Amino acid sequence: MAEKRNQLNHLAIIMDGNGRWATKQGKPRVAGHYEGMNNVERITLAADQLGIKVLSLYAFSTENWARPKEEVAYLMNLPVRFFDHFMPTLMEKNVKVNIMGYLDELPRKTYDVVQRAMAETAQNTGLILNFAFNYGSRREITTAVKEIGTLIETGQITSDQITEELISDRLMTAGFKEFRDPDLLIRTSGEQRISNFMLWQLAYSELAFSSKNWPDFTKEDLQEFVSDFQNRHRRFGKLDETDS
Repeated sequence: MAEKRNQLNHLAIIMDGNGRWATKQGKPRVAGHYEGMNNVERITLAADQLGIKVLSLYAFSTENWARPKEEVAYLMNLPVRFFDHFMPTLMEKNVKVNIMGYLDELPRKTYDVVQRAMAETAQNTGLILNFAFNYGSRREITTAVKEIGTLIETGQITSDQITEELISDRLMTAGFKEFRDPDLLIRTSGEQRISNFMLWQLAYSELAFSSKNWPDFTKEDLQEFVSDFQNRHRRFGKLDETDS
């Protein structure tokens, strides 16, 4: 009997290496971010073809505000360009857009465009394209703990009622229900760290790293990583009959 292949429902990607790609090309860093945006379109369509349910992309962290002002301003304008160009395709492909992060801290123009993208695709039932934008996992967990603390203070729950499920229900991925935790995390550019991305949700995710910078990461690369994941032996901390 053939071994059962793992089902990849939620794929998370840390899209790293845009600036390094641009430097290698002799171009300014913002050129790398622009090409990285174009690659989001290509990889989104490839993920949709592979039957992935949720594609989470780390687009801008809470720490990225420390970058040069000109670069931050460019990054804040990228969602405007992206959705203006890609929205017809997203609608055609039945893709639902979700943005998780502290959106009220974004510039007004950026805030308006991401809210509009979510509203216009809210009824779509296909792939969920989830951008982490102004997102940091430690802050997300801290926010969840504060909310749970308020529930205790107001007598709605007791501390004995705090469970992993309760915490998961207070995180920004709660709306994905059974797909809230990524099955696989891919990071590009050769770096091998998580960088404050979905620390709780990645507890038992499989990890994979590509030496390619994000703009060079292709749909063929994605297929290769997906195939590798499907054939991995996942234990989730347990032993089975194949373990000695």
